[in-house]
Amino acid sequence: MDLLRTRIDLDAIAHNTRRLKELAGSARLMAVVKANGYNHSAPDVAAVMLANGADALGVATLAEAHQLRVAGITAPLLAWIWSPEQDFRAAIAADIELSVPTTAHARALISAAVPARIAVKIDTGMHRAGLAEAEWKPVFAALRDAEHLTISGLFSHLACADEPANPMTNQQGELFRRAIAVARSVGLAVPVNHLCNSPGTLTRPDLHFQQVRVGLALYGLEPIPGLDHGLRPAMSWEATITAVKPIGAGEGVSYGLTWQAPRPGQLALVPCGYADGLPRSVQGHLEVGINGHRYPQVGRVCMDQFLVDLGENPEGVAPGDPLTIFGPGGMSATELAEAAGTINYEVICRPTGRTVRTIEKGTQR
Repeated sequence: MDLLRTRIDLDAIAHNTRRLKELAGSARLMAVVKANGYNHSAPDVAAVMLANGADALGVATLAEAHQLRVAGITAPLLAWIWSPEQDFRAAIAADIELSVPTTAHARALISAAVPARIAVKIDTGMHRAGLAEAEWKPVFAALRDAEHLTISGLFSHLACADEPANPMTNQQGELFRRAIAVARSVGLAVPVNHLCNSPGTLTRPDLHFQQVRVGLALYGLEPIPGLDHGLRPAMSWEATITAVKPIGAGEGVSYGLTWQAPRPGQLALVPCGYADGLPRSVQGHLEVGINGHRYPQVGRVCMDQFLVDLGENPEGVAPGDPLTIFGPGGMSATELAEAAGTINYEVICRPTGRTVRTIEKGTQR
């Protein structure tokens, strides 16, 4: 058994995809599998998502898109972060739809004179990638006149949809509607438009347009604290205890001896550290699961290891026992994120380094 591992439950991915497809209503479901499927293995989760209702896939980079094509996935696929200096013609040849986030990108695609399918990114207030309102008409008109380009639609991204009462979502929705109207006024059909991310999909059906673009929720995590849409987390992070050793009252542990034992007891040594994605900042916030009980992590997280206070070890925890960093039997990824002052998106992207991914295929692929 590997000492440090993530388990990916594809049955959970299948369940979540079917649930999101239901919640999307009449809109198409684009499944976002960027960052290696939010660290779940993009080829594996993409195949399951497509088999359970996803209509298209979305990734950030051209490399991520090519990875899926090499894996044999032929579904509609959009990549939205690329540079005109890259070999985007190879992406076009692989039937990868490209985003147009700036005027320079539009010019590059027009000049290439290669038939391509594109989606135009609109800046609705995040001030990241996307065309500003002053660029809409000239870029739309230029794309209209480029007969080798097929424009699937417009898309943008919600900034504050995880705060349902935030008025910014309404403002972005109105600006996006205006962009669609301008595009159609210059002769673009823009048949498939998408604005909603996971929280928008779950709470703003009025902004679904023709497609929703869902990431986190497909992996089973709620994007809005306090809500429950019946999703099932797909990832757990586990380790194997390598040693159990005694500690005396008042003795310190790890670098800086920042934690001292309040009484005689025992410690468990865990082969996971910041080189594996567990940040030093979890000190004092992490509780791990061992054999149905939760125990606090103590002392500083090292590059390769951390320590757990077992108290007097009444449950007889021993070397070789499995330990849950997050997942069933321990903290959830959301619970750990809240305790550590971050978001569950980051927590599930954390397991790296010497962590070995195990795919549990179940019956739903």
